[in-house]
Amino acid sequence: MNVVIGIGHPLRGDDAAGLEAVAQVRSRLPRNVRLCVLSDPLHLPDCWEGAHLAIVCDAICSGAPPGTLHRFEAHSSPLPASMRASVSSHSIGLAEVIELARQLGRLPQRLIIYGIEGQHFDMGAPLSPAVAAALPQAAEAILKELGHA
Repeated sequence: MNVVIGIGHPLRGDDAAGLEAVAQVRSRLPRNVRLCVLSDPLHLPDCWEGAHLAIVCDAICSGAPPGTLHRFEAHSSPLPASMRASVSSHSIGLAEVIELARQLGRLPQRLIIYGIEGQHFDMGAPLSPAVAAALPQAAEAILKELGHA
């Protein structure tokens, strides 16, 4: 079994990027792929439990230009320091949840993270144009990843 997970808050501007990217793949997912959407990464280990491949998409703040699509293989190494230091609108950050799951032996065999560089995270803000423009690329990258699973 494989799982695609979108993380974000739909009312906080670019924080919705992960949710919007997985919404674009929803109707195109193969049968063996489950879809999860979360507002907080704390529940990630429950979503990927039993999965061979988990693909997570979330907005990030690493200092790259808005709309930049990042790809990380989190099953083989921790996320870069720029990800661990980024501000999170969640109760606990994505990198911290992944490292906790690693310590507890709860990572899937393969864990691919797609991070979409955000710009505006204000309550009630829309997606920034750069992030909205990156969503089709993120969706295609997720689908391509599933084709290689």
